[in-house]
Amino acid sequence: MVGRAVSPVFVGRERELADLAEAFEQARKDAAVTVLLGGEAGVGKSRLIGCFAERATADGAHVLNGGCVELSTEGLAYAPFTAAIRQLVRECGAEEVAALLPEGGARDLARLLPEFGEPSGDTESDTARARLFEQILTLLERLADRHPVILLIEDVHWADSSSRDLIAFLSRNLRTAPVLMVLTYRSDELHRQHPLRPVLAELGRLDGVLRMDLPRLTRSEVAAQMAGILGTAPEFAKVDKVFQRSEGIPLFVEALMECGGECTFPDSLHDLIIGSVEQLPEETQRVLRIAAAGGIRVSHALLVAVSALSDVELDDALRTAIAANVLQVADGRAYVFRHALIREAVHDELLPGEHARLHARFAEEIGKDRTLVPPGRAAIEIAHHWHSARDDLWALVSAWEAAGKAAKTFAHREMMQLLERVLTLWSKVPGAAERIGVDHTTVLEQAAEAASACGEVDRGSKFVKAALHELDERTEPARVANLVVRRSQFKKAKRRPGVLDDLRYAERLVPEPGLERAGVLSKLGSYLIFSGELEEGTAHTEEALRIAREHGEETLEAELLLNLALGHSIAGRIDVTIELNETAQAIGERVESGRSVLRAIANNVDALNNMGRSAEAIELALEGERLARKYGRYRDQGTFIANNRAEALEALSRFDEAAQLVEQTLGMDPTLRTRHHLRRIRGDVAVARGETDVLRSVLDEVGAFGTVPEEFMQELTTNARLMIGLHMLSGEPLAALEVAERVALEAQLTSKPMLGWRTLGLLGGICETVEALAPGRVTALRAHVGKAAAAMTVDSPVAEAYRLGLTRDHDAAATAWERLGRPFPQAKSLLHGGRMAADAGDRGDAAARLRAAYPIAVALSARPLAVEVEALARRIGISLTERAGGGEPPLTPRELEVLRLVAQGRSNREVAAELFISAKTVSVHVSNILGKLGVSTRGEAAAAAHRLALIG
Repeated sequence: MVGRAVSPVFVGRERELADLAEAFEQARKDAAVTVLLGGEAGVGKSRLIGCFAERATADGAHVLNGGCVELSTEGLAYAPFTAAIRQLVRECGAEEVAALLPEGGARDLARLLPEFGEPSGDTESDTARARLFEQILTLLERLADRHPVILLIEDVHWADSSSRDLIAFLSRNLRTAPVLMVLTYRSDELHRQHPLRPVLAELGRLDGVLRMDLPRLTRSEVAAQMAGILGTAPEFAKVDKVFQRSEGIPLFVEALMECGGECTFPDSLHDLIIGSVEQLPEETQRVLRIAAAGGIRVSHALLVAVSALSDVELDDALRTAIAANVLQVADGRAYVFRHALIREAVHDELLPGEHARLHARFAEEIGKDRTLVPPGRAAIEIAHHWHSARDDLWALVSAWEAAGKAAKTFAHREMMQLLERVLTLWSKVPGAAERIGVDHTTVLEQAAEAASACGEVDRGSKFVKAALHELDERTEPARVANLVVRRSQFKKAKRRPGVLDDLRYAERLVPEPGLERAGVLSKLGSYLIFSGELEEGTAHTEEALRIAREHGEETLEAELLLNLALGHSIAGRIDVTIELNETAQAIGERVESGRSVLRAIANNVDALNNMGRSAEAIELALEGERLARKYGRYRDQGTFIANNRAEALEALSRFDEAAQLVEQTLGMDPTLRTRHHLRRIRGDVAVARGETDVLRSVLDEVGAFGTVPEEFMQELTTNARLMIGLHMLSGEPLAALEVAERVALEAQLTSKPMLGWRTLGLLGGICETVEALAPGRVTALRAHVGKAAAAMTVDSPVAEAYRLGLTRDHDAAATAWERLGRPFPQAKSLLHGGRMAADAGDRGDAAARLRAAYPIAVALSARPLAVEVEALARRIGISLTERAGGGEPPLTPRELEVLRLVAQGRSNREVAAELFISAKTVSVHVSNILGKLGVSTRGEAAAAAHRLALIG
């Protein structure tokens, strides 16, 4: 008789249990932790985490279970998370779960579970998937506010692509919440091309991620396991034999013990596992083979339907399987194979004809009654079974339906894989188009769209090429235009030539003023604006805007207004930019387009920073980030708003805060373009602080060292700015000059203050620095810079400050930067002014400027700037820390006079009139006073003067 060969005693694993307990304690006290638990099949991963979960539950943890099934790789998207949320709904109810989410958030979860009602109407695949991720993150965080949460996900080697992406997202973003994620996987199944391998490698580099490998049992542990099964100490010889044959894998120990005292030891592991099954009654074995075709878990009702047995007959057939611990009874009147290896061994025993018949039966019965499987799984289950049954017709039809279901949950990779199956089967199924209601080209178009959404650029390009081959632009021009636009986006993603050619070709295909043309013009206009071709890009965008308004497409209207605002921003017309953004935001709020609202806010954060209103920009960004979380769009649009906030912090020389925000936002897994923007901001901080290694890594990541030039002006000029900084930090001023010359000749500079004017300011600074090394080249560069500046407008205080620096009115520039609250460029202007004074032989004026610049550089940890100031001070023979001695005030008599009037609230012009000196000289004195007193504003100087009794 077959017995239950499972030890009631949990053997060994104390060290691993202690490690898991320690990880849980770390998650409770400090921050979220992810544990990657690897081990061979049958080594005891499930038993280990089950024991740990029992202890943790007793200790107050809320344990959620989610397992991946082998079917997941065929498109069962988010399988482990759906299971975990379904458990939560059973425990708390859908209403209570929905109450944990932001307003409307439950509608995103409705894509996974029907208990949450109708899914949201948002079909923007680029943001809706990100929002789904945000909702699950928020759910775990708010659950953890009540009790520490443990999320157990088993068998992630079977996880679908969407689940792998979500696991990586949660591992990066569950920062301070008391959440422990434990992921188990079969380490012996991870071949070199396994899709889990890069995910594990990525996770292994994150803070808060621990890797554990579960070893085989030792001989003494095998003996203890055998004793637990037998109820008495086993014979030494048998222990030795079992240990050698099982090689310390607990499942195999159990299988060997099930053989009984007289059995011989099997020759293979398959025979070892199947041996215990073959001891069961024949009818039980037959039903187990049916159950194995259904998967590792199958409901009682489904098994009744497929086996054609009555409830009583099925109970009788399975009773011995349950007693032998081959099957276990699960929640929801279902049966689960005790281990996936047992299910695999039984399924492998199916004869070819039996295999096809059983899978066809499962497909038929689920098709008749979809409630036989958990909600949301019917379509992919049917597709899996018809595919396994090798029924080409129904495999094609069901794969098409399952692809549609995958699209609704934004499981783009799974959708693409299912559509590839449809395409593969197409030629084998006569009348395939009539069967699914679309032609072959439509399948290719949808496959290309799915490939685009999941980043499979090369495969997407192949789908587009095949679809274009099937179409005639004379009869279906709009369809061809849409594909050509898609091709252009793939080229752009791969940084291949021909993007603009494709967009122009697509525009010619749709000459009539309809929505198809508006869609193409939107892409073409945006591309041209980003490329610096403002006039043409604006014209195309305005035409698209007229069409959108004629058709009442307000969402498109808002997006086009935002594109127009971008053009005005690049041109330096910031007031118009802000007005258009506010109009688009109002439309977005009216039509409930979170995308448009957040994009408008992001653009106005940038506009305010360019106006010099950086503190306002930061406040607006914080509000935008709050809304992004509310809308569930933080990962996509919220990170871009955070990027713009980091830019404002960097502009204000708040370098520590900017660098910290960059690192924090990078952890939210932003889009590649936003990531590169963030890294460039970190590069600007690195330039200021002399962090050469950081700067080099930034330039390497964004591709600045490559041979393919950037297409967009912002990326091109920013990369050049950082490259100049690298050369200067590396002691290569002539190399920096060469980059500056190339930018002056090739870049299409516009009047945007923090882009065009900042670039010109940098080029002017290079001229100041390297003039002695290459005077002729510097003269030529100054001519180019002057010509560019003459063509640009000055519509903001920031642009004016850069213009003053270009005209070498460095004192006025320093005053302008001080007024804007930007101490780093203020100190740079003081240095340039000091250099000019030194070259003119005015040692006193040079000293005043350098002494004002030096404490600013030191306070900002801007070591390269401090070194430049120190070098110039040594050259002209002055002390940067010189002060009056004998207890006298640290300021000169003239500076005391200036300070007295500043403390009264006088302007530089008023001070100059009072003391009969120039406003420029007053500016120098004020900068000197600020440096000596170690303050950064006039108000702080007045306060320090009273505190130190420097004025009466």
